[in-house]
Amino acid sequence: MKKSDQVEIVPYDPAYREDFKRLNIEWLEAYFRVEEADEKILSDPEKYILAPGGVIFFARRGGEIVGTCALTPRGNGAVALSRMGVTQSHRGKGIGRKLLAEAIRWYEKSGAAFLCLESNTLLEAAIGLYESVGFAHAEHPEPPTHERSNVYMIYGE
Repeated sequence: MKKSDQVEIVPYDPAYREDFKRLNIEWLEAYFRVEEADEKILSDPEKYILAPGGVIFFARRGGEIVGTCALTPRGNGAVALSRMGVTQSHRGKGIGRKLLAEAIRWYEKSGAAFLCLESNTLLEAAIGLYESVGFAHAEHPEPPTHERSNVYMIYGE
C-alpha cells in the first residue's frame, strides 16, 4: 500500500466540522432521512458532542476526510457510539473497522460504565461489523434517540 493510500484516524479539528456534517448527511439521505435532531447535532457538534465530554474521530486518506464516528456520554455512565459513516467511494476498505477500533480504545480508557449504540436492521453490514468486535443485541432501556433506531447493542455483553 502506498503511503497516500494509508488511512489515518485523527481527532476532531474545527477544520473538519463541515466534513462531519457532509459525511453524516450523505449516510442519512442514502438510507433514511435527516431528522430535526440530526440537523441540530450536525450543525453544532462542539455543543452537542464535544462539550458534554464526547469525542469525534475522522478517517483521513490521502489528505481527504472519508469517514467519521462520535462517542457521546449518556446517562447512567454510558457512552454511545454514533454518527459513524464512511463516504460511499471508500466503503468496503476496512475504514469503518479502523474508526470503530479507535472508538473502542477511547471508551476503554474513558472509565465509562458501558458502550452502547443504536442502529437499524437495514444496516446489515454495520451490524455485522459491530457483532464482530464484541457488541451484542440488548433490550433498549429507554425510547430510541431517533425514529430510524430499531436495534440497540452493548459492547462486551
